[in-house]
Amino acid sequence: MATERVIVGALVVMMTLIIVLATVNLGWTIGRSLATPPLLLPEVHELLDTFNAFLVVLIGVELLDTVRGYLSEHVVRVDLVLDVALIAVARKVIVLKLKADGTLTMLGIAALVIALAGARFLVRYPRSGILRG
Repeated sequence: MATERVIVGALVVMMTLIIVLATVNLGWTIGRSLATPPLLLPEVHELLDTFNAFLVVLIGVELLDTVRGYLSEHVVRVDLVLDVALIAVARKVIVLKLKADGTLTMLGIAALVIALAGARFLVRYPRSGILRG
């Protein structure tokens, strides 16, 4: 049990470092896109890079929250894991290149979104009468 706490604690420290570095990268990305001509008017690809970097930081923060919850409660919260998965899929959809990625990739992502949203609904409302008929 003590070894597990040390490992999870080390993961928290490393994830915190990665999140800090990703946040610095996000600030650098924003500053660079605003400082290049035309000033204060980022291009579409720069906005997509910024959204991508922002969502990477958000995913890291949510994962850190999940690991911290495990460290304190010794329980993995499924709702947080599903939230992280939904954010990760949303990130993929935002940076998706429609012409480069095939139809099967898009159908797979759509199926993943439906499955994750359904799982999130069932976790949030486990006793709702919607499924009982």
